[in-house]
Amino acid sequence: MLSLFFGIIGFIGLVAPHLVRLLLGGAHSMLIPLSALCGGALLLGADLLARMLLYPSILPVGILTSFIGAPVLLYLLTTQGKRL
Repeated sequence: MLSLFFGIIGFIGLVAPHLVRLLLGGAHSMLIPLSALCGGALLLGADLLARMLLYPSILPVGILTSFIGAPVLLYLLTTQGKRL
């Protein structure tokens, strides 16, 4: 039951390092700290947006994180799949 609540939010942990690598390049010394900051910022932004979109009620944050993560995943699959 708990995996239903944490699965899509955990998807940010997979997307954040790839976003940082796309934006800043492959410098491994800064990748881990910037990935942590980027993941936290993405989740904070998704949570704030989820609370503000339909103000009297709260939208599940997993819906917004999937809107962030799915296009990034599809982009990485199409661009990185050509190298395989």
